[in-house]
Amino acid sequence: VDMWRVVAVAALAPVRQALCRAPPPPLPPRRWAVSVAVSPAAGLADERVETRVAGLGPGQSVTLRAVAADERGCLFESCAHYRADGRGQLHLGTDASHGGSYTGVEPMGLFWSLAPAGMERPYQRLVPRNTGIPMKVEILVHQGHSLPGTIPGPVVAKAEMERWFTAPGVRRIRLKEGGVRGSLFLPPGNGPFPGVIDMYGDEGGLIEFRSSLLATRGFAALSLPYFDFEDLPKVMKELNLEYFEEAARFLQRHPKVRGPGVGVIGTGKGAELALSMITFLPEVVAAVSISACSSNTIADLHYGEMTLPGLRFDMNKVSVSDTGVFDVFDALDDPVNPANSSCTIPIEKAEGQFLFVVGEDDRMWKSSLYAELAIRRLRQHGKENFELLSYPGAGHRIDPPSTPFCQVAMDRVLGVPVLGGGESKAHAHAQEHSWGKIQEFLHLHLG
Repeated sequence: VDMWRVVAVAALAPVRQALCRAPPPPLPPRRWAVSVAVSPAAGLADERVETRVAGLGPGQSVTLRAVAADERGCLFESCAHYRADGRGQLHLGTDASHGGSYTGVEPMGLFWSLAPAGMERPYQRLVPRNTGIPMKVEILVHQGHSLPGTIPGPVVAKAEMERWFTAPGVRRIRLKEGGVRGSLFLPPGNGPFPGVIDMYGDEGGLIEFRSSLLATRGFAALSLPYFDFEDLPKVMKELNLEYFEEAARFLQRHPKVRGPGVGVIGTGKGAELALSMITFLPEVVAAVSISACSSNTIADLHYGEMTLPGLRFDMNKVSVSDTGVFDVFDALDDPVNPANSSCTIPIEKAEGQFLFVVGEDDRMWKSSLYAELAIRRLRQHGKENFELLSYPGAGHRIDPPSTPFCQVAMDRVLGVPVLGGGESKAHAHAQEHSWGKIQEFLHLHLG
């Protein structure tokens, strides 16, 4: 055995020497790890974020996707096609999307173009119902360009982020004050703060995310439902202005609220109520009217001995598309018709200031025309106590920045998809621009 071992060692010696002298095999070319960074990783929902991708090949094609879920677990997603620069990098603040959910340089495009994923029911809005928890959004980078609704390429990088609707220190107080219901959001600190009542439209219930963002921006904001919440009426058959008067007096007298008057912001039916409040209630000195009608609509409005009848919808004037989408644009009775003059809100009686915000492509109703009628009425009475923000290409519901655009939404009352109008990019820009202007207006007139 020893002899065979000696022979084997001797035979292997040249091989060993050759192996020792041989250069090591070449290393594979180094691949940089792809990374995506979203800054801030946790921030306020009305703030811009910066999204950067690094470690790609020069000119490499990728699809960026955003994925989020609402509180019920419904998935929403968006995507956009990009090409890396010569250094293998991308910056959504300066680089253009070439396809997908949007095109062009849109730093927040992945957020405002979020829409129900393919397996979900269409026409749903991504609106937070609980402002105390953040909306979590995952940003994914996929190889190659993949169209919306198709299976994307392999994931090469991903990041998670949080969008908060309430800043640290903002307090939320649930209200059961006399007949008034809702939530009061107070900024951190001693105050006093400018007070604002916030209302939405005929979807009913309590919608808080705009109020919580207003409190984050320094306002004492009262999110005010007026039907289909707790012990309020289930349906909007008729309304009493005394309810809104009680809310205005509560807010005006709150120790954290700076007087002497309060403001009101509303969308749709809520905006129309804002016009009635500033007209009849001396406590209200500033009104932000987003997509309002200049007349009272649908439900009769009572105040003491006075009644403003509601303009009615004529369902015979509703058209339905081949895909089952309802267009109610022409269905509301004409406010200019002399037969409907008793429905007109006499806004010339208001001592306060108006900010009208309208989308010129609103298909829910003719809010551009209604703003014109309101302004004409003020001017006929020698008043210039208004500003107008009119946005080409924007639809009905102009919300805080980066709220996902929803051209068609399921109507809670009718139970069918209704066309709200607008084009996604123009609508997103209107939301961002108007949010700053609304805050300026409220700060200016509420101190």
